[in-house]
Amino acid sequence: MQQMLSDEMLELISQRFRLLADPMRLKILHHLQTGEKSVTELVTVTGASQPNVSKHLSTLRTHGLVRRRQEGNMAFFSIGAPFIFELCNTVCDSMKTELEQKNALLADNS
Repeated sequence: MQQMLSDEMLELISQRFRLLADPMRLKILHHLQTGEKSVTELVTVTGASQPNVSKHLSTLRTHGLVRRRQEGNMAFFSIGAPFIFELCNTVCDSMKTELEQKNALLADNS
């Protein structure tokens, strides 16, 4: 039997999903999946401004999804919650299947 979740737990879960609802945060997490990166590297690979990337990194760090390591005047970020990729893979696989089904339906109706 599935355990009932408290209102507090449901609110925390909702906050986590809102955190992941931003495309730039997902892009940053995606790029960190291959390893630690500096803010400069993340600016380059995302095409976003430095203040924008820093703002999102701060939010992700506050919620424990990324870690920060200081080396001199450089800050490096890495994944702090690897489980996030299991969740992303589940959603991506589901979306891929849904898209394939829609494309098959469109092809059948052509």
